[in-house]
Amino acid sequence: MPIEQALPTDAQKILDFWFGEETQAKWFKSTAEFDVYIHSEFGEIWRKGLMGKLSNWQESAKGALALTILFDQLPLNMYRDTEKAFATEQISRDVASKAIEMGFDQKVSQKEKGFFYIPFMHSEKLEDQERSVVLFSKAKLDTQWPKHHKKIIETFGRFPHRNAILGRENTQEECDWLASKGSFKG
Repeated sequence: MPIEQALPTDAQKILDFWFGEETQAKWFKSTAEFDVYIHSEFGEIWRKGLMGKLSNWQESAKGALALTILFDQLPLNMYRDTEKAFATEQISRDVASKAIEMGFDQKVSQKEKGFFYIPFMHSEKLEDQERSVVLFSKAKLDTQWPKHHKKIIETFGRFPHRNAILGRENTQEECDWLASKGSFKG
C-alpha cells in the first residue's frame, strides 16, 4: 500500500482555513472585510494555480479538494462583483471531475464532499446542474440549493444575477425575477 504523501503547505492552509469553525460560520454569508482577508491570504496561491503550478495537488483527495475550493469558492470572495469571481469555475469543475473519477470524493468527510459537487451547481450548463443534483442526492447531502440552482438554469439558461457583472443584458423575464422575493442574488 502506498504511503500517503504530506499535503503541500498551501493546500493544507486552504483546508484549515475553509473548514475552520470561524470560516464555516461565514460560508455563503460573507462580508467585505472577509473578502479582503481571503484575497490577502489566498490571492497569490490562486494566481499560482491559474498558471498551472499546483496541478500536483490533484494526486490526493485532500489536495484535489483544496484545489477545487481554491478555484470555485475563494474567487467568489476574492473577486466579488467582478468577472474574475467566475474565471476559474471551469477549472474547478475539471479538478472536481477528475477527483470524482478517482473516487476522492469518497475519501473525505460528508462536509468536505459537498465542495467537490458545488462547482457543478455553479455552472450555467444544464448537464452540470443535473450532475450536481445527482451527486448531492447519491451522497445523501441536502439537495435544496442544487435543485434551486438547476431550476434557475432550466428557466433562464443562465444565472440572471451574474448578468450585470458579465456585461449581459437582462431579459424582461429576468428583470421581473430579480425583483421578486424568490430571486437569488448570490
